[in-house]
This record gives sequence, C-alpha cells and structure tokens, in this order.
Amino acid sequence: MLKIITSTLLILASTSAFAQNSDKLVINLESLQKPGWTQQELANAALVTDFVQNLMNNHNFDYILAQYNDSSYVQHNRNLPDKITGLVSFLSEFVEDYPDYTYDVKHIYVDGDYVIFHSHATLKKDDRGNDQKGMNIIDTWRIENGKIVEHWDSIQALDTFMRFYSLVSGGNIENSNGVF
Repeated sequence: MLKIITSTLLILASTSAFAQNSDKLVINLESLQKPGWTQQELANAALVTDFVQNLMNNHNFDYILAQYNDSSYVQHNRNLPDKITGLVSFLSEFVEDYPDYTYDVKHIYVDGDYVIFHSHATLKKDDRGNDQKGMNIIDTWRIENGKIVEHWDSIQALDTFMRFYSLVSGGNIENSNGVF
C-alpha cells in the first residue's frame, strides 16, 4: 500500500510542478485511467507516468537518474543503449537537437505488471496534435516489485522527415537484449 501511495504522490508532484508552463505537455493519468484497474495496476500506471513525464516531456534527466537508475532495467529497443543510464544518455543528446520533443499519451492500458502507452511523439512544438507529423509509438513496460525492469516499443514514423530519420538512425544495434 505504501508503494501505491508513494507512486501516486510522485506523479502528482512531478506533473503539478510543470502544469503552469504551457510549453510542457503533462500526462493526465486521471483522464486516461480505466475503471477496471486494480489499486496495484493504478500504482503501476502512476509509476510509469511519472517516469515518462519526467523523461520524455520535462527532460528532467537528473530526476530520472535519481529515481529510476536501477541496474535491472532491460531495454528491448535494439537502437537504444541498455539500462536507464543508456536511455538518459541517448535522450539528453537527442533533446539538444530537438528541445521541443514531446510525448503526448493518448491511451494507457494496464494488465497486472505490464503498462502500455499509446502515444504521439513530435519534435517541434508546432507539430503537436498533428497526426501527420512525428511518430506513433506503443511502449510497453514491465514492473517488478515497484520498479520498471523492462521496456519494449513499436514506432511508426508519420512523416517523411521521421521516416528518413528512422532509416538513417535505425541501423545501429546498441544492445544485445533482443526485441522479445
């Protein structure tokens, strides 16, 4: 029960701090929550929401390293380095080139220890909300004992630039974990 309360407080604290800044997208877990979730599933969704909000929208990499840097995190996207440190390293360089990069969560699904986000990621502020730009992403995380331990994703480039970017950057295998 303490994990559930802690996870819920983490997400409320992280999102309320940025709600005043209109440049930041805020994941509204309450509006995306499904009525059939158990308390544990809600806690798992809150945990992943806090992680994603701070990683993908707030670009608060110090927070991510302090809260989520666990050696058990396995990255199954073969184009990303393994572990939280690898993910943060990649994204910190990525947002130097694309500081307006955001991750707009459209749906959240939870099944026990698995949390799935269906999202629209964009590189430019002007492209937010335009489903002809950016990327359609489905991310799946596995939670174990209140920690995010695995991640898989499937990404669909929506525009010519993103298709080209995916083609150019998609060939480097950065970890040996396999996609399944």
